[in-house]
Order: sequence, then structure tokens, then C-alpha cells
Amino acid sequence: MAKSKKPIPKKVNQTKQSKSSNSGLIWLLVILFVMLSLSLLPNEQNTEIEITYNDYKKLLSENLIKEASIESDNSFHGKLEFPTSLTNKDGAKFDDRKNFVVYLPSDYSDQLEIWDQKGIVYNFEGEKIDWTSWLLGFAPWLLLIAFWIFMIRRMQGANSGMNNVFSFGKSKAKMFSSTNKKVKFTDVAGCTEAKEELQEVVSFLKNPRQFQKLGGKIPRGVLLVGPPGTGKTLLARAVAGESNVPFFSISGADFVEMFVGVGASRVRDLFSQAQENAPSIVFIDELDAVGRQRGAGLGGGHDEREQTLNQLLVELDGFNNESNIIVMGATNRPDVLDSALLRPGRFDRQIVVDVPDINGRLEILKIHTQKVKINTKSVKLLDIARGTPGMVGADLANLVNEAALLASRKKKLSIDNEDFEEAKDKVIMGVQRKSMVLSDNEKKITAFHEAGHAIVAIFSPEADPVHKVTIIPRGRALGVTMQLPIDDKHGYSKTYILSRLAVMMGGRAAENIVFNEMTTGASNDIERATMIARKMVCEWGMSDVMGPMSFGKRNEEVFLGRDFHSSRDYSEDTAKKIDNEVLKIIHNAQNTATKILKKHIKLLHSMANDLLKKETIDEKDIKLLTESHSSS
Repeated sequence: MAKSKKPIPKKVNQTKQSKSSNSGLIWLLVILFVMLSLSLLPNEQNTEIEITYNDYKKLLSENLIKEASIESDNSFHGKLEFPTSLTNKDGAKFDDRKNFVVYLPSDYSDQLEIWDQKGIVYNFEGEKIDWTSWLLGFAPWLLLIAFWIFMIRRMQGANSGMNNVFSFGKSKAKMFSSTNKKVKFTDVAGCTEAKEELQEVVSFLKNPRQFQKLGGKIPRGVLLVGPPGTGKTLLARAVAGESNVPFFSISGADFVEMFVGVGASRVRDLFSQAQENAPSIVFIDELDAVGRQRGAGLGGGHDEREQTLNQLLVELDGFNNESNIIVMGATNRPDVLDSALLRPGRFDRQIVVDVPDINGRLEILKIHTQKVKINTKSVKLLDIARGTPGMVGADLANLVNEAALLASRKKKLSIDNEDFEEAKDKVIMGVQRKSMVLSDNEKKITAFHEAGHAIVAIFSPEADPVHKVTIIPRGRALGVTMQLPIDDKHGYSKTYILSRLAVMMGGRAAENIVFNEMTTGASNDIERATMIARKMVCEWGMSDVMGPMSFGKRNEEVFLGRDFHSSRDYSEDTAKKIDNEVLKIIHNAQNTATKILKKHIKLLHSMANDLLKKETIDEKDIKLLTESHSSS
């Protein structure tokens, strides 16, 4: 018999309503307490004046006393017929007073007959409690307690209500409610394989008998792995929108707290809530914040983070593993996760959400352009997808948003291709720095520098085509030469890398040929070229002298930070050979660039002059320049 689906409880709204009602009740009690305190404050007109016994006799003889009450301490609290001037026992005079007090002798039986003769209404009372004095004495303690509660609430977060004072170990997970805006799998593009894997999880939650009839078990955990911005969290939101089960979302950083044991307590509370609403899904974003390898921290075995991880491991697959809970995690640092966390039975599936290819980028652009107005005649999404290799979903969303803002700034009715090109230049090359004014000499040097990059790229084998060259300062660069690959590359040949090095050294080579001078403009090119050349020798085995060997062992202290330091596992003689080989590779790249530029010196001058006139040339202008010089 199939189990009936549990409706998702709407705890979020109930919690907010209870918190608001509790807050209103607290403020109401505070207002009532203040009003009560004000009402109990003594009125100056009704304050009793303690007078001497002689003054009492004088008032008694003048028949001014109207009524009185006598208490057990022989105090006579009298009230006069009308306000009059009274003098207290210290000689101070008070005008318009009606109440007074005087202390009678221990035996005042002879006074009773006099009171009767004078017509004074009197009674005898027991000892009174001075509530005004009692409340005023207790007020500082009330203020101290209120201040203490206020400070704890500020420390723990004022939005968490009064209950947060005693809820250090409670989970901070947010439960997905049916009232939230749902994200569907149709809203996610560029990761087809990942969607298929997650759709199977959703199908199991909706119809478990279909998978269980052959003895299969649903994965206990699903780990989403991929670079930042590829859509891991968006996929989790899509799972929450597609499934009809409770969905708990929390960040890995929410577990770790400054108090020892709080993280483990929050893990227990989270899985306890999930078990109460089973079948359910628990999503832990940025899992590496709590799931890093154990034994590498400074705190040893009693480190708070390690205790939290141990409790998480037990909850995922401990002694009691009959829970119907699916755990989803997301991270862009799978290399630092603890091996016990990745074993089957905990995170059974590791779904790679990688950088999208050209088809994935096209689908992502289609989704994001649905929310904006584009000129369908001029905008070709396939061309934009082809010209944005390496961009992830977040980058493409930013690209569309920048194009929309640029079109709005120009007061256009729709976004055209020009806006997308300008937005792409802004995202890839940086913001155009119009305020920076270059001298004529600097412009000339920059023009030849960028033309040198472009010409070497045109005539180098397997080099990426040149898309655009500009001498307008963008970002930190005075000029930019942008290359875009024809196809997405996942592996690189030695020929391609050597051509790339030659392109990097093309700017310095052009400066030497034309001006016989070197400038600081090639600093970034030299830095990147040196890094690639060293990787060719030490990591990729592309050196004929050193051979196919890897040099240098990296010590990755996962708690202190990746690549904190590296140790050399080779001799000083080998280190000299490595340095010489790196220097040789860079020198060869610069010599290759110099030969290409000297062979096409006329094209170098023509392209530099064209840059000085137009400041920016695209691939069409470059193609015309190249064809005109090749024909001549």
C-alpha cells in the first residue's frame, strides 16, 4: 500500500507570526509596567509631613483634624479639614498641605476621649507595606535584567526573538515553503547530465516503489561539484521546486560557532527536524566550510570544526541508517573534503556541474534574455554564445544584465547587438577608463605593443583568432588584444602553448623592433609567460632537457589554506636546469615573435597607425589589413 504524501508544513509563516505576537506582548507588558510605576510615584501634594507632638496638639485644639488612622507603630496619620501651612520636625515649612504624621506615646488611651469630643473619624490599622518604596528599590534590578537580555539578543541576532537566548544549539536551516517562488528544471540550462541525475532523485521521492521493486536503493547523498557560478545552488533550488517533500537549506558556515559543541548540536537538531518531516531533503551549501579534512587543523582532535564534521558523518550513515532523508551538498573545493565524507553510503553520487559548452551557453542565454527586450533582428544569440568561451551561467547572466543597463542608459527601446558587444568587452576586458588621458607617445607605444600581439597571433600555428584590438585603457591595462577560440578546448598541445607564449612576447618584441626600447607595459605578459613556461617544465613534462617528470611537491595545508607552501624534491643542480630551461623557452618565444614581426613589418606599422586613428579595430578590420598586405 503506497504511503500518502505528507503535506509540507508551513512552519515559516507560523514562526514569523508567533515571533511578532510575542514581541507585541512584551512591549505591552513594558508599557503597563511603566504606567503602573508612574501611578505609584508619590504626589507632592499628598505627601505626609512628619510634625512634632506640640504641633499636633495645636492642630487638635484648633479642631483642624478631620480624620486619622493609627497604625501598630503608634503613628498617627491625620488629614486636615483644608490645606494649611505645616512645619516638619526639622523646622522646614510647607504650604497648602493636608496630610501629616506624628508618633504618639506608647500609652495614648487618654487621647481617645479627646478625638471623640473633636469629632475625628479614626480607625486602627495593622502594619502597611510601602509598595512604592519596594518597587523603586527593585527597579534597578529590573533594569539590569532587561539590559542583560537585550545584550544577549544583540549578540545572538535580534531577529531571532526572545527564544534565541537559549537556542545556541538549534539549527539555522530554512525550510522551503510552498509559498516561495519555485524554480523548475526548465529554468536551468547548460548542465544536462546533472539535471538528469537530479531528476532521478526527484522521481524516487515522488514514486519510490518504481525503484524499489527491483531491490534498488536511493542514494543517501548527492554532492554537486563544479567551479563557482556554474549553477550548483540553482540546481538545488530546482530540486526544491520540483519535489513535493520538505526541503531544508543551510550553509556549511552556519554550523561552526565560537562555542565548542554548538556545531554538533545544530547538526543533530537539523537531522531531527528532517526526520520528523521525512521523506525530506537536506541541502548544505558550501560544504567545504564544515567538511574539510580532519587532522590538519591547529585545534587537534578537539577542534570545533572536527566535532561538527564527526557528528555530520554519523548522521549521514551511522548506526541508525534507516532514515528516509536525502542529503545534498554543493562545493567548488572537492579536493579538501574529508575522504570519509565522500565514501559510498554518505555521498554516493558526485555530480560534476562544469563550465557549459557552446550549446549550453546558448540555452542559458535564451533563458536570461526572456526577461529583457532584445532586438531579434540584430541580436544573434549563437554568435554571442560562440564569442563567450569559458563563461559560466553567472557570467552570462551578468552579460545580459550589463547589456540591458547599457541600452537603458542610451534610452533605447530594445537591446541590440552593439549593446551586447560593449557589455562583453566590459565583462572580459574591464571597464573603459575614459578619464585616463594618454600622451601621444604613450598612445604610439601602446598601439605598436598591441599590434605586435595581434600580428604574432595571426601568423602563429594553432593560435586563437584575434577578435578585437583596442588602445583604450580598460581595467588596469592601457590596451587589450582579445582572442577568442573557435571551439571549446579541454586539452592543449605543445604547439598551441608555444604559440601562446609567442603572442604574449609579441608586445615586447614590437617595442624593441620599432623603438629599440623596453617599457613596463609588458610586465603582465612576462609574468604570465614565465608561469606557463615553468608549468611546461615542472608539471606538464614538455621540456626536452628535463623530460616527462614532475618537479616540486605542494604541501596543501587544508586548514590554513591551499598551497600554503611547497617543498623542493630535487637538487640544486636540477633547480638550475629548470631555471635555464624556463629561460630558454621564453627566449625562444620572444625570438619567434621577433621573426614574425620583422617578416610582416609593414603590416605592423599599418595596424598601429589604424589603431591610432580608430583606437579600436575588430576582426573585420584586421582581416582587411591582412589581405591587403598579403596581396601586395
